[in-house]
Amino acid sequence: MRQVRLALLEADVHFQVAKDFIARVKEKSLGQEVMRSITPGQQIVKIFHDELTQLLGGDNAPLDLNAPARIMMVGLHGAGKTTSAAKLAYFLKKQGKAPLLFACDLQRPAAIEQLATLAKQVDVPFFRPEAGQTDLLKAGQQAIKWSESQSGNVQIYDTAGRLEIDEVLVGELKKLRDLLQPQEVLLVCDAATGQQAVNVATHFHEALGLTGLILTKLDGDARGGAALSMREVTHRPIKFAGLGEKIEQFEPFYPDRLAGRILGMGDVVSLVEKAAAAIDEEEAARLEKKIRTATFDFNDFLSQLQLLSKMGPLENILGMLPGMSNLKGFSVDGKRLKRTEAIVLSMTKDERKRPDILNARRRQRIARGSGTTVTEVNTLLRQFDQMRKLMKNAGKMKKMLARVPGAGTFGR
Repeated sequence: MRQVRLALLEADVHFQVAKDFIARVKEKSLGQEVMRSITPGQQIVKIFHDELTQLLGGDNAPLDLNAPARIMMVGLHGAGKTTSAAKLAYFLKKQGKAPLLFACDLQRPAAIEQLATLAKQVDVPFFRPEAGQTDLLKAGQQAIKWSESQSGNVQIYDTAGRLEIDEVLVGELKKLRDLLQPQEVLLVCDAATGQQAVNVATHFHEALGLTGLILTKLDGDARGGAALSMREVTHRPIKFAGLGEKIEQFEPFYPDRLAGRILGMGDVVSLVEKAAAAIDEEEAARLEKKIRTATFDFNDFLSQLQLLSKMGPLENILGMLPGMSNLKGFSVDGKRLKRTEAIVLSMTKDERKRPDILNARRRQRIARGSGTTVTEVNTLLRQFDQMRKLMKNAGKMKKMLARVPGAGTFGR
């Protein structure tokens, strides 16, 4: 219980939310039978994970897109409202909808330009308020009138934010909400908001009657405890998660995955899904045989490099493994992997199959072709040779893996 309490607090879950949650899990755990194959501690973590998943929403809640299907995005300045509005438009467009984007942030001209740029990028019609307009209600009325001339069927309104909640902001948003009568009022919140999440969510919910939440910047090192705090105080579902800066890095929210992340268990579900989408079973069996018989060559090495790049940035993949998310400042040099791939691509098929024939002249040609140095080519060949020798010595390889935390588990 103490370990899970620490995990929750480290994930920036509000202390009162963590306390209440632990009390509920303790009550549920006492008297439960423990399965034969696991320890009581593991069973407790499983109960925590299931309860956390349930608390975060159980199943993902879809958007209410009944006509006129208006969505109002609200939140503090810097949470990612404008970007999330464009990402949501892109997501809905892929679902076959015809979204429209509306700039209703009259406080920050840069927000209007930002949304205009993003709307062009995702190829979605965009409403821009008149230059110098300061009356939000007038801008809202003009927006509704403009929408009647468009063929869109989902309206997404980006609104103003502040660094802190203030009554002026809330008053303006209330007036706009009353005018628009939106089906969805979504609070956009940064995953790293921390303890402040409770105050932000409570205030916005009491004033506007939120229908859901969008969690942004989940690609950072924040464990997402803010989501648990906001979900607990608003009892509103988290509908979407922003996973990076790219427009396509936005997806429906999966409670079970964030539950694992908050508890520091790693997002193994996502890792397995990514691997399943990228790995061919027959190819994996063929490769396993080549490793076992120590006939692994540069052609196999190249196919593995390309497989990794299909699965996404390497640090994101490794970050999904249990324990890796706790490593501060952990990063993988993607440029170095690209240089390695360039070296292998500059080899002929015969050279990849028989690296032993790579004499000095051939190495110079490979270095020129890949835009690298002969030293880099020599280093790669030396490392590859060491790897092949290690594959031949199964006992030595097993001992080496035993010294790597967690490697034994994955080896089995």
